[in-house]
Amino acid sequence: MDRQQEFVLRTIEERDVRFVRLWFTDVVGSLKSVALAPAEVEGAFEEGLGFDGSAIEGLARVFESDMLAQPDPATFQILPWRGESEATSRMFCDILTPDGEPSTADPRNVLKRTLAKAADMGFTCYTHPEIEFYLLKSQQPGPDGSPVPVDEGGYFDHVPGGVAQDFRRTAVTMLESVGISVEFSHHEAGPGQNEIDLRYADALQTADNIMTFRTVIKEVALQQGTYATFMPKPFTAHPGSGMHTHFSLFEGDTNAFFEAGAEFQLSKTARQFMAGILKHAPEFTAVTNQFVNSYKRLWGGGEAPSYLSWGHNNRSALVRVPLYKPGKGQSARIEYRGIDSAANPYLAYAVLLGAGLKGIEEGYQLPAAAEDDIWSLSSAERRAMGHDPLPASLHEATRSMEESELMPQILGEQVFEHFLRNKRAEWQDYRLQVTPYELQRNLGIL
Repeated sequence: MDRQQEFVLRTIEERDVRFVRLWFTDVVGSLKSVALAPAEVEGAFEEGLGFDGSAIEGLARVFESDMLAQPDPATFQILPWRGESEATSRMFCDILTPDGEPSTADPRNVLKRTLAKAADMGFTCYTHPEIEFYLLKSQQPGPDGSPVPVDEGGYFDHVPGGVAQDFRRTAVTMLESVGISVEFSHHEAGPGQNEIDLRYADALQTADNIMTFRTVIKEVALQQGTYATFMPKPFTAHPGSGMHTHFSLFEGDTNAFFEAGAEFQLSKTARQFMAGILKHAPEFTAVTNQFVNSYKRLWGGGEAPSYLSWGHNNRSALVRVPLYKPGKGQSARIEYRGIDSAANPYLAYAVLLGAGLKGIEEGYQLPAAAEDDIWSLSSAERRAMGHDPLPASLHEATRSMEESELMPQILGEQVFEHFLRNKRAEWQDYRLQVTPYELQRNLGIL
């Protein structure tokens, strides 16, 4: 038994932990949880916990349904919202086949495989997400059928006595108590919309943190009599919720994206990484923007990016190179602005990193930077400048993903097939719906 496992068992005893929740995700990023009695944890470390994988979206076919959940002791945390009496803790799990091999269908393993490839190339990947979400008065819509936000605040607004301020203070405190470091938090542009930015961490830890983050945010909201949603675009007239993520690759202690004196201080490695992301973005958009509603955000205006472009501090671009302070070469990074808050973080980071690594491997050339607001250009101007559009719907995105050679390599055939099957079914369900828009527009005149 290793030292981390011993620490977990000792903490369970000393803190009188009554329940140990084992967490993992399915292919669309829904959190799954099973509670273990403390006496069973040592056995789970040694042998894993058996469960029926065929009942979990994308994990196993019916004829190979037995799976094992292997808890990762490095992710052990007490869950503060469960209270001090009868304390509850959680650990993330890796999913194994009955013979102890990592399951190719486990989203966490997909990201671990991609990070292993980066390591083979000499790189460590660090990520820093800016997570947006809406805080609503309840899950129920208002009289007009729209959600009801908790306030009418705007970007960076300080709302005296505001619900959102108390909410963010409680949420940040709770996040830090489970080991998630927060950089800053503020009111976003939409009414009731908030943003909380997590500190840089390696990509696997960040993905684990995002799954915990969503749970914490929802728990704090419920405690305060409100409702938090990560739906990409809950309001027609207000901005969608993105999860802009900053990426950097390090070689040892050196930032591989920084080159003093180069244009924008960007190294050849950084430019090839960006070129890989831009080239393959249409193929992986179904993963970073996985719901029908995601495309209402991408094509709904505001600062949501809809075209393949990059720019230096250009907030209409899909990939942005942020400004950073002189002499701070270690902070050189790129920001991918397409991903939304409802993505499966394991798969989203795997495809983004995998596409960037492909650009480095193949020596892709980065096109010219976009200097203009891409939304303000005409279609002909965008075409002439090479700013092709992202997929405009989930249907288009799944078609682009189906035709990709790279996506099944990154995701593995099983995740690739299950993910596409799930998304095709969602699109088919959506296509059959008669919406309020159609009734309002057509019923009285046709």
